[in-house]
Amino acid sequence: MGTGAGDFRKRLERAAEVRSYRGAGISAEEEAALDALDAQEREKRRKVSDAARAEYLVRDAMAQGKFDNLKYAGKPIPGLGESYDPDWWVKGLIQRENISGLGPAAILLRGEDAELDAKLDAQYTEQQVRDILQDFNRRVVDARRQLQGGPPVITKTRDVEEEVERWRTRRATRVEDVPPEPEPEPEHGRTWWKRLWRGAG
Repeated sequence: MGTGAGDFRKRLERAAEVRSYRGAGISAEEEAALDALDAQEREKRRKVSDAARAEYLVRDAMAQGKFDNLKYAGKPIPGLGESYDPDWWVKGLIQRENISGLGPAAILLRGEDAELDAKLDAQYTEQQVRDILQDFNRRVVDARRQLQGGPPVITKTRDVEEEVERWRTRRATRVEDVPPEPEPEPEHGRTWWKRLWRGAG
């Protein structure tokens, strides 16, 4: 500690001591000196910048070991350097908390749009595919109206007829790709059950 700081501390201690004896009848001059010291201390505290205060708090936390064993210590921060996404915090929350079905419509529709083909491929009839597409398009249009706020909707509606045609093509391709089931090889013309039955008879 420097001499200036040591002198200042001594003066403060002396002021505190004198203040404790105020009731014992200190003079008006000593009272004024005490008030001046208090004002000087308050002014010094006010002049300490936010940056210096923050630096002190960080150093104090480091000394206490509060920054030891952090999650990404020595590792790159995920997503750093990627293009800026205004919805990064919502996506991160949804991913961390494994939330499904909650969140702004813009983000939910983006995820649904990415998985829509797989959902359509799981359907058995054209009418089911059309119903899903019409419901999806209706929700996209509703979300674009921004009645409840939230991030902008960039998901496009799907052309129902075009998507139905694509669904038919994918379905036909899947049917062609399925290999025929091999026929069971006859075991000398009889199954074990028949052999057993004949042996018993």
